Amino acid sequence: MAKRNIKPRVRVPKEVKRGDVFEVKTLVTHPMETGMRVEKETGQKIPREIIYKFIATYNGHEVMKAIWHPAMSANPYSAFYVVALESGPMTFTWTDDNEETYTKEVMLNVVG
Repeated sequence: MAKRNIKPRVRVPKEVKRGDVFEVKTLVTHPMETGMRVEKETGQKIPREIIYKFIATYNGHEVMKAIWHPAMSANPYSAFYVVALESGPMTFTWTDDNEETYTKEVMLNVVG
């Protein structure tokens, strides 16, 4: 299956003081089909296709991992908190049932 044009969005502060706790917000546009709906025209089930795994890393260390199930809404949004230790990349990866991954990387600037 061809990879769709799914663009994850991530929001972190532009600058954080060392030792401060900051909020990370993520949103990914995805239909999250449960496999329980049927096509009105054909009566056939729409195949399940959900993002089942989300992982966030900070400087290569996993800081958040979520395993999602069909009850998760379309366009899943996540928010969580992280302690600012040092400047570096935050990488966010979403994996769906087709083993397609959607990745977004942002740089965190830690001062002080």
